[in-house]
Amino acid sequence: MRLETYPDRDMLMLGLANIIAGQLAEFLRRDGRATLSVPGGTTPGPIFDTLSGVDLDWANVAVVLNDERWVPESSDRSNTRLVRDRLIRGRAAQARLIPLYVPAETPEAVLPVLEEGLRPYLPISVLVLGMGADMHTASLFPGADRLAEALTSQALILPMRSEAAGEPRVTLTASVLKAAYNIHLLITGPEKRAALDRALHLSPLEAPVRAILDTATVHWAE
Repeated sequence: MRLETYPDRDMLMLGLANIIAGQLAEFLRRDGRATLSVPGGTTPGPIFDTLSGVDLDWANVAVVLNDERWVPESSDRSNTRLVRDRLIRGRAAQARLIPLYVPAETPEAVLPVLEEGLRPYLPISVLVLGMGADMHTASLFPGADRLAEALTSQALILPMRSEAAGEPRVTLTASVLKAAYNIHLLITGPEKRAALDRALHLSPLEAPVRAILDTATVHWAE
């Protein structure tokens, strides 16, 4: 794990956006394509705002969320909605958004469809993750019903249910996350910094973020 500390959150968001843009540009130059995986929630919003204005070959960039709540895009709980509003616009409007939700009563009903949609865009070129104070990342929650499977399985996507998660969710598995070429963990505030320090001494079952920490760069500001 490498820790990058920033003087404030504005500098963190701008600095990480610049790093992501540079890494995507490198993949586009070398391979002609790139895959960016991002978290939902409001924290990365400023990063999305910056990236959406960057001059990249966005038509050859695939964007996929780390995880998604099992709600339609019309819901204000939808991560997909947030990413469309904040990232897939401006210059980045040409990027291809890979869905982690399709209309169905349960994620299990359409899991093969979601996996086949994602498979051509793996491995991830640039992965940006968040972390909760409970040390979850993506929808890998401590105590979740299929956490052990998600940490060890070669599946690409798994449904996940947890009291802490609220709605049923789907999440990229640890194997997909760990296979990313560049892994960035974005955290802010003293509570999450303390949680990160605790995670280093716990197992992935106790602290799921531990699964990616060995090869991640952590970006933190107070």
